[in-house]
Amino acid sequence: MDGQGTKHRILMVSDFFFPNFGGVESHIYYLSQCLLKLGHKVVVMTHAYGNRSGVRYVTNGLKVYYVPWRPFLMQNTLPTLFLTFPIFTLADIDQAICVSHTSKENTVLRSGISPEKVFMVPNAVDTAMFTPSPKRLNCDEIVIVVVSRLVYRKGADLLVEVIPEVCRLFPKVRFIVGGDGPKRVRLEEMREKFSLQDRVEMLGAVPHAQVRSVLISGHIFLNSSLTEAFCIAILEAASCGLLTVSTRVGGVPEVLPDDMIVLAEPAPGDMVRAVKKAIDMLPGIDPQIMHLRMKELYSWDDVAKRTEIVYDRAMESPTTNLLDRLPRYLTCGSWAGKLFCLVMIINYLLWRLLEFLQPAVGIEEVPDIGPLHAHLGSRNDEAQEK
Repeated sequence: MDGQGTKHRILMVSDFFFPNFGGVESHIYYLSQCLLKLGHKVVVMTHAYGNRSGVRYVTNGLKVYYVPWRPFLMQNTLPTLFLTFPIFTLADIDQAICVSHTSKENTVLRSGISPEKVFMVPNAVDTAMFTPSPKRLNCDEIVIVVVSRLVYRKGADLLVEVIPEVCRLFPKVRFIVGGDGPKRVRLEEMREKFSLQDRVEMLGAVPHAQVRSVLISGHIFLNSSLTEAFCIAILEAASCGLLTVSTRVGGVPEVLPDDMIVLAEPAPGDMVRAVKKAIDMLPGIDPQIMHLRMKELYSWDDVAKRTEIVYDRAMESPTTNLLDRLPRYLTCGSWAGKLFCLVMIINYLLWRLLEFLQPAVGIEEVPDIGPLHAHLGSRNDEAQEK
């Protein structure tokens, strides 16, 4: 933290980031951009993607470090080992942020962290990017849009059962499915089995810049996730004026008002009934009004300011030494606690060794150049004065 304690040096660490784009990637990217505008220094650290490794810079000078080491198989974390890491990391934190009240409750129950240390700051959506179509779609043919990674967690198997039944019950309904993944094969097989080639369009992977063009071609957005902390895709669809049908899982019920979303249990029959209800609601849906409501409900600038408050609280927390922190790890379990303590001791000794071999005082600091847009703005001002 610099100066008067108002500006921070923030490191965003994630195993998901650009060039991939999903909920996590969107959250980190947009939040980082807004924190840069607030004057903070932000660096994103992620693993290498193919030949993309080392330091790269993206919009507004956001620095991204692609670590040239991949402890991931096909960009998926190893579940057997990594499932214990949240308990390890949450045992010794000053503050935590969750994107929904349900996520906060689960975090507190599973980690044992004090509820006073956990804050709820929701996701948001770029409403300037996700706007409705200027021309209102005709309801003679109902188009249901799915934009999702086609994996088990996202409910791809549920789609395999829901889509044929909806097509059977509603002859004027058509599906557009955007996304790729290991479950795409099952959807292709379903389309062949029920001869739905003319009614189910498979787009494959959709670049984030083209998601809006896919969304505005439909009336209803269908989300079939089996687990979800928040789901930014729902916000993007609602901002484009689509009525949402979603499974009632995780923090999804907190995302939208009841008149903008139809919830269902993650079961084929209930999902089909929810789609029918949504079709009946369509005549009363105005995409432009829905978009204006989303602008009032969600803003990345507001998310950044709320996140900034949590960072300030964390910086005000007293600094503790290693001996005071070790008892926290012991509470993680009979054997896991001892293992975590051992890991921390080894990390501490390694840090002391590196400090001896290459003292931090001898390492040149990278100068803070600030956000790129700030420098461009100052140059433009100087040019105008001349």
